[in-house]
Amino acid sequence: MSNPKRTVGFGGLIIAALVLSGVGGGMVGGVAGYRLAQVDQTATAVDVTPTTANPQTNANLTAQPVVANSNDAVVQTVANASPAVVKIISTVAGGQASGSGAIINEDGYIITNNHVVEGQNRLQVIYSDGTSHNAELIGTDAFSDIAVIRVLDAVPATISLGNSDELKPGETVVAIGSPLGKFQNSVTVGVVSALDRTIDRMEGLIQTDAAINHGNSGGPLINLKGEIVGINTLVVRGDIGSIDEAQGLGFAVPSNIVREVSDTLIANGQVVRPYMGISYELLSPETADLGIANGKGAFVTNVDEGTPARRAGVSRGDIILAVNGEEITQRHSLQRLLLQYKPGDTVTVTIERNGQQQDVQITLTERPS
Repeated sequence: MSNPKRTVGFGGLIIAALVLSGVGGGMVGGVAGYRLAQVDQTATAVDVTPTTANPQTNANLTAQPVVANSNDAVVQTVANASPAVVKIISTVAGGQASGSGAIINEDGYIITNNHVVEGQNRLQVIYSDGTSHNAELIGTDAFSDIAVIRVLDAVPATISLGNSDELKPGETVVAIGSPLGKFQNSVTVGVVSALDRTIDRMEGLIQTDAAINHGNSGGPLINLKGEIVGINTLVVRGDIGSIDEAQGLGFAVPSNIVREVSDTLIANGQVVRPYMGISYELLSPETADLGIANGKGAFVTNVDEGTPARRAGVSRGDIILAVNGEEITQRHSLQRLLLQYKPGDTVTVTIERNGQQQDVQITLTERPS
Protein backbone atom coordinates (compact mmCIF):
# COMPACT_ATOMS: atom_id res chain seq x y z
CA MET A 1 0.00 0.00 0.00
CA SER A 2 1.34 3.43 -0.84
CA ASN A 3 2.10 5.86 1.92
CA PRO A 4 0.56 9.18 0.96
CA LYS A 5 0.90 11.99 3.42
CA ARG A 6 -2.32 13.64 4.48
CA THR A 7 -2.33 17.30 3.50
CA VAL A 8 -4.99 19.94 3.73
CA GLY A 9 -4.89 23.33 2.06
CA PHE A 10 -5.72 26.10 4.48
CA GLY A 11 -5.20 29.79 4.06
CA GLY A 12 -2.26 29.04 1.77
CA LEU A 13 -0.79 26.47 4.13
CA ILE A 14 -0.13 22.80 3.63
CA ILE A 15 -1.00 20.83 6.74
CA ALA A 16 0.20 17.26 7.08
CA ALA A 17 -1.02 14.72 9.59
CA LEU A 18 1.62 12.38 10.82
CA VAL A 19 0.30 8.89 10.39
CA LEU A 20 2.01 6.68 7.85
CA SER A 21 -0.58 5.65 5.25
CA GLY A 22 -3.14 7.15 7.61
CA VAL A 23 -6.24 9.25 7.29
CA GLY A 24 -7.62 12.31 9.00
CA GLY A 25 -7.56 15.98 9.45
CA GLY A 26 -8.38 19.52 8.54
CA MET A 27 -7.17 22.99 9.48
CA VAL A 28 -8.65 26.41 10.03
CA GLY A 29 -8.31 29.71 11.82
CA GLY A 30 -9.99 33.09 12.58
CA VAL A 31 -11.42 36.54 12.36
CA ALA A 32 -8.65 37.90 10.23
CA GLY A 33 -8.66 35.18 7.64
CA TYR A 34 -9.07 31.75 9.24
CA ARG A 35 -11.94 29.35 8.84
CA LEU A 36 -13.95 29.15 12.00
CA ALA A 37 -14.25 26.33 14.47
CA GLN A 38 -17.59 24.70 15.11
CA VAL A 39 -19.02 24.95 18.61
CA ASP A 40 -20.83 21.69 17.98
CA GLN A 41 -17.55 20.23 19.12
CA THR A 42 -16.10 20.59 22.56
CA ALA A 43 -12.65 19.43 21.73
CA THR A 44 -9.99 18.78 24.17
CA ALA A 45 -7.23 17.40 22.98
CA VAL A 46 -5.00 15.38 18.27
CA ASP A 47 -2.00 13.32 15.97
CA VAL A 48 1.63 11.99 15.99
CA THR A 49 4.22 9.43 14.89
CA PRO A 50 4.20 5.82 15.90
CA THR A 51 6.95 4.53 18.12
CA THR A 52 7.86 1.39 19.87
CA ALA A 53 9.28 1.24 23.33
CA ASN A 54 12.93 0.45 23.89
CA PRO A 55 13.72 -3.18 24.68
CA GLN A 56 12.72 -3.89 28.27
CA THR A 57 12.92 -7.16 30.11
CA ASN A 58 11.42 -6.11 33.43
CA ALA A 59 7.64 -5.94 33.46
CA ASN A 60 5.41 -3.21 34.85
CA LEU A 61 8.01 -0.47 35.11
CA THR A 62 6.81 3.09 35.61
CA ALA A 63 8.57 6.02 33.95
CA GLN A 64 10.41 7.95 36.67
CA PRO A 65 10.71 11.73 36.81
CA VAL A 66 14.16 13.18 36.25
CA VAL A 67 15.87 16.31 37.48
CA ALA A 68 15.25 18.92 34.81
CA ASN A 69 18.52 20.77 35.37
CA SER A 70 20.72 17.69 35.13
CA ASN A 71 23.26 17.64 32.31
CA ASP A 72 21.84 14.34 31.10
CA ALA A 73 18.18 15.25 31.64
CA VAL A 74 17.21 14.45 28.05
CA VAL A 75 19.08 11.13 28.09
CA GLN A 76 17.42 10.12 31.36
CA THR A 77 14.01 11.23 30.15
CA VAL A 78 14.31 9.12 27.01
CA ALA A 79 15.62 6.09 28.91
CA ASN A 80 12.68 6.20 31.30
CA ALA A 81 9.95 7.04 28.80
CA SER A 82 10.85 4.94 25.74
CA PRO A 83 9.66 1.58 27.08
CA ALA A 84 6.15 3.03 27.40
CA VAL A 85 6.02 4.21 23.78
CA VAL A 86 4.68 1.75 21.22
CA LYS A 87 4.18 1.37 17.52
CA ILE A 88 0.60 0.79 16.38
CA ILE A 89 -0.28 -1.04 13.18
CA SER A 90 -3.84 -0.54 12.00
CA THR A 91 -5.17 -2.86 9.33
CA VAL A 92 -7.64 -0.98 7.14
CA ALA A 93 -9.34 -1.65 3.83
CA GLY A 94 -6.63 -1.90 1.21
CA GLY A 95 -3.62 -2.07 3.49
CA GLN A 96 -2.11 -0.89 6.75
CA ALA A 97 -1.40 2.37 8.54
CA SER A 98 1.12 2.84 11.31
CA GLY A 99 1.40 5.33 14.11
CA SER A 100 2.53 5.67 17.70
CA GLY A 101 1.00 5.47 21.14
CA ALA A 102 1.83 5.76 24.82
CA ILE A 103 0.93 3.25 27.53
CA ILE A 104 -0.66 5.22 30.38
CA ASN A 105 -1.39 2.53 32.97
CA GLU A 106 -0.79 -1.09 33.88
CA ASP A 107 -4.27 -2.06 32.69
CA GLY A 108 -2.90 -1.77 29.16
CA TYR A 109 -4.64 1.44 28.04
CA ILE A 110 -2.79 3.24 25.25
CA ILE A 111 -3.40 6.76 23.98
CA THR A 112 -2.96 7.52 20.29
CA ASN A 113 -4.61 9.57 17.52
CA ASN A 114 -8.06 8.98 16.13
CA HIS A 115 -6.68 9.10 12.60
CA VAL A 116 -4.19 6.32 13.40
CA VAL A 117 -7.01 3.84 14.13
CA GLU A 118 -9.81 5.28 11.99
CA GLY A 119 -11.46 2.62 9.85
CA GLN A 120 -9.45 -0.20 11.43
CA ASN A 121 -10.54 -3.80 11.42
CA ARG A 122 -7.50 -5.07 13.32
CA LEU A 123 -5.01 -3.45 15.69
CA GLN A 124 -1.52 -4.61 16.65
CA VAL A 125 0.86 -3.00 19.11
CA ILE A 126 4.62 -3.46 18.81
CA TYR A 127 6.60 -3.14 22.05
CA SER A 128 10.17 -1.89 22.09
CA ASP A 129 11.46 -5.45 22.28
CA GLY A 130 9.83 -6.14 18.91
CA THR A 131 7.05 -8.35 20.23
CA SER A 132 3.60 -7.97 18.69
CA HIS A 133 0.42 -7.84 20.76
CA ASN A 134 -3.22 -7.71 19.71
CA ALA A 135 -5.15 -4.66 20.82
CA GLU A 136 -8.80 -3.66 21.02
CA LEU A 137 -10.34 -0.30 20.30
CA ILE A 138 -11.85 1.35 23.39
CA GLY A 139 -13.08 4.60 21.86
CA THR A 140 -12.28 7.51 19.59
CA ASP A 141 -12.94 11.24 19.46
CA ALA A 142 -12.50 12.72 16.00
CA PHE A 143 -12.74 16.34 17.17
CA SER A 144 -9.72 16.14 19.43
CA ASP A 145 -8.08 13.44 17.27
CA ILE A 146 -7.62 11.28 20.34
CA ALA A 147 -8.26 7.53 20.63
CA VAL A 148 -7.75 4.92 23.31
CA ILE A 149 -6.87 1.30 22.60
CA ARG A 150 -5.98 -1.52 24.99
CA VAL A 151 -3.70 -4.54 25.14
CA LEU A 152 -4.57 -7.38 27.48
CA ASP A 153 -0.99 -8.65 27.73
CA ALA A 154 1.41 -7.39 30.38
CA VAL A 155 2.91 -4.02 29.53
CA PRO A 156 6.64 -3.19 29.74
CA ALA A 157 6.21 0.28 31.28
CA THR A 158 3.81 3.18 31.72
CA ILE A 159 4.12 6.93 31.40
CA SER A 160 1.92 9.47 33.16
CA LEU A 161 0.12 12.52 31.83
CA GLY A 162 1.54 15.78 33.11
CA ASN A 163 -0.06 19.21 33.49
CA SER A 164 0.14 21.00 30.14
CA ASP A 165 -1.11 24.23 31.73
CA GLU A 166 2.32 24.51 33.38
CA LEU A 167 4.19 24.57 30.06
CA LYS A 168 6.13 27.69 29.12
CA PRO A 169 7.46 28.82 25.72
CA GLY A 170 11.12 27.87 25.45
CA GLU A 171 10.77 24.80 27.66
CA THR A 172 12.63 21.71 26.42
CA VAL A 173 10.46 18.88 25.13
CA VAL A 174 11.20 15.47 23.63
CA ALA A 175 9.27 13.60 20.93
CA ILE A 176 9.66 9.83 20.55
CA GLY A 177 8.34 8.02 17.52
CA SER A 178 8.87 5.77 14.52
CA PRO A 179 9.43 8.01 11.49
CA LEU A 180 8.26 6.42 8.25
CA GLY A 181 7.13 3.45 10.30
CA LYS A 182 10.68 2.07 10.26
CA PHE A 183 12.97 3.87 12.65
CA GLN A 184 11.47 2.82 15.96
CA ASN A 185 12.09 4.87 19.09
CA SER A 186 13.65 7.76 17.22
CA VAL A 187 14.15 10.73 19.51
CA THR A 188 13.96 14.40 18.58
CA VAL A 189 14.44 17.30 20.95
CA GLY A 190 13.11 20.83 20.72
CA VAL A 191 11.30 23.51 22.65
CA VAL A 192 7.76 24.64 23.19
CA SER A 193 7.55 27.28 20.46
CA ALA A 194 4.14 28.61 21.46
CA LEU A 195 0.96 27.66 23.29
CA ASP A 196 -2.77 27.84 22.56
CA ARG A 197 -2.57 27.63 18.78
CA THR A 198 -5.81 27.10 16.84
CA ILE A 199 -5.90 24.94 13.71
CA ASP A 200 -9.31 24.15 12.28
CA ARG A 201 -11.58 22.94 15.08
CA MET A 202 -8.59 22.07 17.23
CA GLU A 203 -7.90 24.68 19.87
CA GLY A 204 -5.21 25.09 22.51
CA LEU A 205 -2.55 23.19 20.56
CA ILE A 206 1.10 23.14 21.62
CA GLN A 207 3.49 24.31 18.90
CA THR A 208 6.96 22.74 18.95
CA ASP A 209 10.06 22.70 16.79
CA ALA A 210 10.94 19.13 17.79
CA ALA A 211 11.13 17.29 14.47
CA ILE A 212 7.98 15.28 13.80
CA ASN A 213 7.60 13.11 10.71
CA HIS A 214 5.21 10.66 9.10
CA GLY A 215 4.77 7.68 11.38
CA ASN A 216 4.90 9.83 14.53
CA SER A 217 1.14 10.28 14.84
CA GLY A 218 -0.16 9.53 18.32
CA GLY A 219 3.26 9.57 19.93
CA PRO A 220 4.03 11.54 23.08
CA LEU A 221 5.59 14.94 23.54
CA ILE A 222 7.43 14.67 26.86
CA ASN A 223 8.81 17.19 29.33
CA LEU A 224 12.02 16.73 31.30
CA LYS A 225 10.07 15.35 34.24
CA GLY A 226 9.32 12.36 32.04
CA GLU A 227 5.63 13.23 31.70
CA ILE A 228 3.43 13.37 28.62
CA VAL A 229 2.57 17.01 27.98
CA GLY A 230 1.09 16.48 24.53
CA ILE A 231 0.14 13.96 21.86
CA ASN A 232 1.71 14.86 18.51
CA THR A 233 -0.84 15.31 15.79
CA LEU A 234 0.16 17.37 12.75
CA VAL A 235 2.71 19.62 11.08
CA VAL A 236 2.45 22.70 8.89
CA ARG A 237 4.66 22.33 5.84
CA GLY A 238 4.35 25.58 3.88
CA ASP A 239 2.45 27.64 1.34
CA ILE A 240 0.42 25.99 -1.40
CA GLY A 241 1.94 26.69 -4.80
CA SER A 242 5.16 28.00 -3.30
CA ILE A 243 8.61 26.46 -3.30
CA ASP A 244 9.02 27.65 0.27
CA GLU A 245 8.61 24.98 2.90
CA ALA A 246 8.22 25.61 6.60
CA GLN A 247 10.33 23.68 9.07
CA GLY A 248 9.84 23.07 12.75
CA LEU A 249 6.08 23.69 12.86
CA GLY A 250 4.72 20.70 14.72
CA PHE A 251 1.59 20.63 16.88
CA ALA A 252 0.43 18.46 19.76
CA VAL A 253 -2.80 18.09 21.69
CA PRO A 254 -2.17 19.29 25.27
CA SER A 255 -2.11 16.59 27.94
CA ASN A 256 -4.90 18.22 29.95
CA ILE A 257 -7.21 17.90 26.96
CA VAL A 258 -5.94 14.37 26.34
CA ARG A 259 -6.70 13.45 29.96
CA GLU A 260 -10.29 14.76 29.79
CA VAL A 261 -11.00 12.94 26.54
CA SER A 262 -9.23 9.67 27.38
CA ASP A 263 -10.89 9.42 30.81
CA THR A 264 -14.28 9.79 29.12
CA LEU A 265 -13.43 7.25 26.42
CA ILE A 266 -12.27 4.69 28.98
CA ALA A 267 -15.42 5.21 31.06
CA ASN A 268 -18.00 5.47 28.27
CA GLY A 269 -16.40 4.48 24.96
CA GLN A 270 -17.34 7.81 23.41
CA VAL A 271 -17.37 11.53 24.00
CA VAL A 272 -20.87 13.03 23.83
CA ARG A 273 -20.39 16.67 23.01
CA PRO A 274 -22.91 19.36 23.93
CA TYR A 275 -24.11 21.49 21.03
CA MET A 276 -24.88 25.19 20.74
CA GLY A 277 -25.14 25.42 16.98
CA ILE A 278 -22.76 28.26 16.17
CA SER A 279 -19.56 28.82 14.29
CA TYR A 280 -17.05 31.10 15.94
CA GLU A 281 -13.50 32.36 15.98
CA LEU A 282 -11.57 32.30 19.22
CA LEU A 283 -10.24 35.80 19.83
CA SER A 284 -6.62 36.43 20.76
CA PRO A 285 -4.28 39.24 21.75
CA GLU A 286 -3.68 39.75 18.02
CA THR A 287 -7.36 40.44 17.39
CA ALA A 288 -7.32 42.87 20.30
CA ASP A 289 -5.18 45.08 18.07
CA LEU A 290 -8.27 45.30 15.84
CA GLY A 291 -10.29 46.58 18.78
CA ILE A 292 -12.27 43.36 19.26
CA ALA A 293 -13.23 42.56 22.86
CA ASN A 294 -9.76 43.00 24.31
CA GLY A 295 -8.70 39.80 22.60
CA LYS A 296 -10.89 37.50 24.72
CA GLY A 297 -14.01 35.54 23.90
CA ALA A 298 -15.50 33.74 20.90
CA PHE A 299 -16.61 35.86 17.93
CA VAL A 300 -19.82 34.35 16.49
CA THR A 301 -19.62 34.07 12.71
CA ASN A 302 -22.74 31.99 12.09
CA VAL A 303 -25.78 30.71 13.98
CA ASP A 304 -27.49 27.68 12.48
CA GLU A 305 -31.25 27.57 12.14
CA GLY A 306 -33.23 25.64 14.74
CA THR A 307 -30.32 25.35 17.17
CA PRO A 308 -30.07 26.12 20.90
CA ALA A 309 -28.13 29.32 20.23
CA ARG A 310 -30.68 30.57 17.68
CA ARG A 311 -33.55 29.86 20.07
CA ALA A 312 -31.73 31.79 22.80
CA GLY A 313 -31.32 34.82 20.55
CA VAL A 314 -27.59 34.62 19.82
CA SER A 315 -26.74 36.46 16.60
CA ARG A 316 -23.88 36.64 14.16
CA GLY A 317 -21.40 39.25 15.34
CA ASP A 318 -22.01 38.61 19.04
CA ILE A 319 -18.98 37.92 21.20
CA ILE A 320 -19.40 35.14 23.75
CA LEU A 321 -17.40 36.17 26.80
CA ALA A 322 -18.21 33.54 29.42
CA VAL A 323 -20.17 30.38 30.20
CA ASN A 324 -21.61 30.19 33.72
CA GLY A 325 -19.20 32.91 34.73
CA GLU A 326 -16.08 31.17 33.38
CA GLU A 327 -14.24 33.52 31.06
CA ILE A 328 -13.35 32.32 27.56
CA THR A 329 -9.65 32.66 26.74
CA GLN A 330 -7.26 30.89 24.41
CA ARG A 331 -6.25 28.61 27.28
CA HIS A 332 -9.89 27.98 28.30
CA SER A 333 -11.70 27.96 24.97
CA LEU A 334 -15.43 27.68 24.42
CA GLN A 335 -15.01 24.08 23.26
CA ARG A 336 -13.14 23.16 26.40
CA LEU A 337 -15.57 24.94 28.74
CA LEU A 338 -18.55 23.23 27.15
CA LEU A 339 -17.02 19.79 27.55
CA GLN A 340 -17.75 19.88 31.28
CA TYR A 341 -21.48 19.99 30.52
CA LYS A 342 -23.81 17.44 28.99
CA PRO A 343 -26.77 17.61 26.62
CA GLY A 344 -29.83 18.87 28.47
CA ASP A 345 -27.87 21.23 30.73
CA THR A 346 -28.89 24.90 30.71
CA VAL A 347 -25.98 27.33 30.89
CA THR A 348 -25.80 31.09 31.33
CA VAL A 349 -23.87 32.57 28.42
CA THR A 350 -22.54 36.12 28.67
CA ILE A 351 -22.40 37.87 25.31
CA GLU A 352 -21.33 41.30 24.13
CA ARG A 353 -23.42 42.97 21.45
CA ASN A 354 -22.81 46.52 20.23
CA GLY A 355 -20.59 47.16 23.23
CA GLN A 356 -23.22 46.03 25.76
CA GLN A 357 -23.08 42.84 27.80
CA GLN A 358 -26.07 40.62 28.47
CA ASP A 359 -26.75 37.10 29.71
CA VAL A 360 -28.77 34.53 27.80
CA GLN A 361 -29.86 31.04 28.85
CA ILE A 362 -28.97 28.23 26.44
CA THR A 363 -30.14 24.64 26.86
CA LEU A 364 -27.53 22.45 25.23
CA THR A 365 -28.40 19.51 23.00
CA GLU A 366 -26.29 16.64 21.70
CA ARG A 367 -24.10 17.47 18.77
CA PRO A 368 -25.49 15.91 15.58
CA SER A 369 -23.35 13.14 14.13
